[in-house]
Amino acid sequence: MAGVSRREVMAGGAALAALPSIALASETALSRIAFGSCAHQDKPQPIWDKVDAFDPQLFLFLGDNIYGDTRDMDVLRAKYAKLAAKPGFQRLRRKTPCLAIWDDHDYGENDAGREYPMKQESKDVFLDFWMEPKDSPRRSRAGNYTSTTIGPEGRRVQIIMPDNRWFRSGLIGITEEPKDRGPYLVNSDPAATMLGAEQWEWLEAEFKKPADLRIFASSTQVLADAPGYEAWINYQADHQRLLDLIDFADVNGLIMVSGDTHYAELSRLAEGVPYPLYDLTSSGLTEVWPFLGPNRLRVGEGFMGQNYGRILIDWEQRDPEIRLEVESVEGRIVLAQTVRLSALQA
Repeated sequence: MAGVSRREVMAGGAALAALPSIALASETALSRIAFGSCAHQDKPQPIWDKVDAFDPQLFLFLGDNIYGDTRDMDVLRAKYAKLAAKPGFQRLRRKTPCLAIWDDHDYGENDAGREYPMKQESKDVFLDFWMEPKDSPRRSRAGNYTSTTIGPEGRRVQIIMPDNRWFRSGLIGITEEPKDRGPYLVNSDPAATMLGAEQWEWLEAEFKKPADLRIFASSTQVLADAPGYEAWINYQADHQRLLDLIDFADVNGLIMVSGDTHYAELSRLAEGVPYPLYDLTSSGLTEVWPFLGPNRLRVGEGFMGQNYGRILIDWEQRDPEIRLEVESVEGRIVLAQTVRLSALQA
């Protein structure tokens, strides 16, 4: 198997079998959530030491959780096994509940969408690795999207994780990639879609459920206005549909987190929306990009270095405070933004 030895597969498989499945009590009031993306299974992962010190109540894996890049499911399983063998990952799984969604590299191929022929097989491997219950709706429906709500009334946190791969239309590319941006263009075709009709119906229903704070956890950037790489803006109709849905359906208390870019940044959109929207991008747990893509919505400076994201919620204040942060592998808070829950209301 390419890139993995039989010994590594056996060791990783044993490690995975020994990992407990940690469940988060539905009435837990979440105050510390961590998230991250882009963890290459063949590289050291010292970032877990910083995550462990933060002691999150929940960790969100936003995709590229491994770099599978294969149509061979034995290779894919072997690469998950290598992640399972990482001591830091094992420590996380022993003490912290995790929720996961995929992006292209753990889906199966770089920048792939609905055309990837092994998506059902890949989803089965993914759900088995993340110990998704056998009766989970994720196993029986098309796509890999999921949602959950945690916490008592007044402190309910809804976490929505869309699938940006299974239903997604093809990308529009340019012949020669410029030096300061990626190779993809915004697609204005109203028929081009990120989520597909079935998933849109599900998302609209999720936004109608009661919650005090909502975290829209996307594998690709939601607000970045045209980085040239994969992002929601590549599908202009779906991007606008999401913003319109937030507005017309009175979706309050929403923040966004995302991954994929191999750098960290905070995007803020204040025009044409009922209240300022924030998208905190954290990437990568191991992967680092040499430059920032263009983004007119970027707040301050981006960060190029190994990192993870974190959300701190202070429910004890009369107007709860949400703090969005990115911590580097060196232990520095490199991005931070505080917002009151009242500021996330239409």
